[in-house]
Amino acid sequence: MSKLFNYDTLVHATAGATGSIVALACLYPLDNIKFRIQADDKELVNKSAFQAILHVLQNEGLESLYRGMKTVIASVGISNFIYFYTFHGLKVCIPKHIEISTKTDLLLSTIAGVVNVVTTTPLWVVNSRLKLQDETYYNGLLDGLVYIARTEGITALWSSLGPSLILVSNPVIHFTVYESLKRKVTVKSATAFFLLGALSKIIATVVTYPLQLVQTRQRLTRDGKVDMATLLVYILKTSGAKGLYQGMESKIIQTVLSAALMFMTYEKVAQTVFRLLLRNKKN
Repeated sequence: MSKLFNYDTLVHATAGATGSIVALACLYPLDNIKFRIQADDKELVNKSAFQAILHVLQNEGLESLYRGMKTVIASVGISNFIYFYTFHGLKVCIPKHIEISTKTDLLLSTIAGVVNVVTTTPLWVVNSRLKLQDETYYNGLLDGLVYIARTEGITALWSSLGPSLILVSNPVIHFTVYESLKRKVTVKSATAFFLLGALSKIIATVVTYPLQLVQTRQRLTRDGKVDMATLLVYILKTSGAKGLYQGMESKIIQTVLSAALMFMTYEKVAQTVFRLLLRNKKN
């Protein structure tokens, strides 16, 4: 158990959180637009990502593109810290005689994903509400957590837990493909990490997008009683199969660039810190 708590794992977790924050800060407007299209915003549904951004700028102002950014950045940082810490902490616990393989990455990333989802789902429920609320019911994460628990019951904070757990498949596919590709590539430049992060995220996003769409809709359901299957059937009946990929254009642009930036930043931060530690040891 003591192996779970070590400096190397802390470096990986901090670098992962830093990478996710940098990526989100650079691409937040795209993330916001993607969310609103997924949430079936009638003003944006039939627009491309570029058209949607222009529409929001002209009708709502620049501030609207960054609505909820502070709480999303906090949530992303916490979420990725937990994910990277769990993944690398468990990796350290593997006996040295066992070779790290794709199967190992798959198992560890699944466990890390489940731990992350169970821990942070309430944060994402609050974030979803904050992005779309017309009236100010609460300000910030803590206030939102307390308000929803008090007015809707504490279980409402985990209203999208089902699809979120199924969507663990997204980071599992992403992380497993990334780690597998990284072992096969000898180049360790920032560009290489950027491209590996982008490619692995494209694969994960295309496979799991319909579930992400349903997850967004479920988080916005205030009674939290609409199940995933019901929402899938409803979307298919009202919008057809293409409805399951509503907003995917902006999602692909945002999430692929975000993942690429995140992994590039994560790898370079981790490399720099470990290099400094090694230099200090030599001195």
